[in-house]
Amino acid sequence: MTERMTQYRWFWVWDFEKEERWLNEMAERGWTLAEVGFCRYTFEATECSEYTVRLEMHPYDDDYLDFMEETGAEYIGRVLQWMYFRKRSELGSFDIFSDLDSRINHIRTIFRTVLGLGLANLSIGIANLSIGNVNSIVAIFNLLVATLLMYGVGRLQGKMEYLENERRLRE
Repeated sequence: MTERMTQYRWFWVWDFEKEERWLNEMAERGWTLAEVGFCRYTFEATECSEYTVRLEMHPYDDDYLDFMEETGAEYIGRVLQWMYFRKRSELGSFDIFSDLDSRINHIRTIFRTVLGLGLANLSIGIANLSIGNVNSIVAIFNLLVATLLMYGVGRLQGKMEYLENERRLRE
């Protein structure tokens, strides 16, 4: 029976690289991601650096999963729109995004999602404030969430601009 360990962690959607880095640091120590849930990561004991883990915001798509399996990647699971994969290190490097354009498009997808959620919370917060006192706590909550999400939009915008500058330098 394989030794297993579960850890609970929170990562902001705009810090997906930090989450991926942590998952790969765990794999380097011999704990490879085996299952994923909301803020829950279950690892199994493996050889140190036996696997590389990647994640991507991508809608569920059987054809895409088949394609990833053809490359040697194993589908671990998903949380909302986030898909988690691992690949044996002995099979070579594992990058889901092969160029700057695909990285920019991935961040743009995350950007649009976070922006949409932020604008929805802003609208709900303003609507609840206009109703009056009854919904003021809900309104304040929505406005705080909108503020947090707009901070994330700014972080994602900065990442896209950085990659776009990199692309211009390489052209």
